Amino acid sequence: MRRLRVLRSLVKDSLETITHGSKKYHIWMAFLTLVMLVGMYCYSVQLEHGLSVTGMTDRVSWGLYISNFTFLVGVAAAAVMLVMPTYVLKDIDFKQAVLIGEGLAVAALIMCLAFVVADMGGPSVLWHMIPGIGVFNFPNSMLAWDVIALNGYLFINISIPFYILFMRYQGKEPNPKVYIPGALISVFWAVGIHLVTAFLYQGLQARPFWNNALLGPRFLASAFAAGPALIILVLAVIRTYTEFVIKDKTIKKIALVVTVAAQINLIMLISELFKEFYAPTHHSESAYYLFFGLDGKTALLPWIWTAISLNVLATVILTFHKLRNNFKVLFFACFILFVAIWIEKGFGLIVPGFIPGPYGKIAEYTPTGIEIGVTMGIWALGAFVFTMLAKTAIGIETGKLRYNKKKP
Repeated sequence: MRRLRVLRSLVKDSLETITHGSKKYHIWMAFLTLVMLVGMYCYSVQLEHGLSVTGMTDRVSWGLYISNFTFLVGVAAAAVMLVMPTYVLKDIDFKQAVLIGEGLAVAALIMCLAFVVADMGGPSVLWHMIPGIGVFNFPNSMLAWDVIALNGYLFINISIPFYILFMRYQGKEPNPKVYIPGALISVFWAVGIHLVTAFLYQGLQARPFWNNALLGPRFLASAFAAGPALIILVLAVIRTYTEFVIKDKTIKKIALVVTVAAQINLIMLISELFKEFYAPTHHSESAYYLFFGLDGKTALLPWIWTAISLNVLATVILTFHKLRNNFKVLFFACFILFVAIWIEKGFGLIVPGFIPGPYGKIAEYTPTGIEIGVTMGIWALGAFVFTMLAKTAIGIETGKLRYNKKKP
């Protein structure tokens, strides 16, 4: 009964916290709400008319939705780069950032599931993926593995921070014997969710662009670059606009993680380019279309060369110690690296896998306004969820939210 009372009190205090704030906070939440409403309208149009309102066709059946899904799986997995040093290696410098990272993982996973629902056409077909009701096809289907991996990782990233915050809300110290096993599982699970997603593409034999042994490791490298880069940007905003203390040392250590991952990702990109273009075969046509165009079709050229330029620039900046320790330069490098990997793992990976088709047909893909509206709405949903989670967590961590604490 006492735990139930504490839980009710926590929910009440959390609601009070997320509904009160500065003028900038309310403007931010109002902006996100507006974008979500636009996304809901676009999604209602898609529900009414079907996927015909998108740029996807029978030639290119995965587009903006699955591109964002693939990228966000990596953002979610990147939380492990904070979980492992904090909970396993006992590095106190990561302690201030770990709950923020796990909150970001929860928001990213919610966006992942939303993009899958959007790509399926509507929520009415989700019953096909429910074990015992639909055709789950486990363990033969890689998609079934992906469903289990994503939902399991979402549960882990909700339960561990909730237990820690729930205990601190009561003024108690969390028991390591309770959350450390879960943290250890999350380390392996985080690697698993991105590898399973990579295996989804690698297992499609008719798409030679994805039949690459480096796809899984490169997924992880790019995830451990883009995810912590986003965490650095989020931490910069939090320590600017809140009372939550985040030391410079914490940001510098995360920046080192981003640097190493970005360097590995760039090396793997060079290896892939060598494989595709040094001794090209018929299966290299998708890569040729992506980087140089085919038969006058060049829709992806501006995207991929922008991504590569930003990727190289960000990695070079991060490699130099003096530049990386200048926070203004660091935040710029993290931003362009995040954008570069978003393009690279989206349009640079998903779309060219379908072009040219099995019979050599080149049908280009361009997202429609409806797709862009739905995508922006889902990103706003993730930012909205993360803002609420972070505001509550910061309130508890700073001691402002406590059970039975008298309000001033």
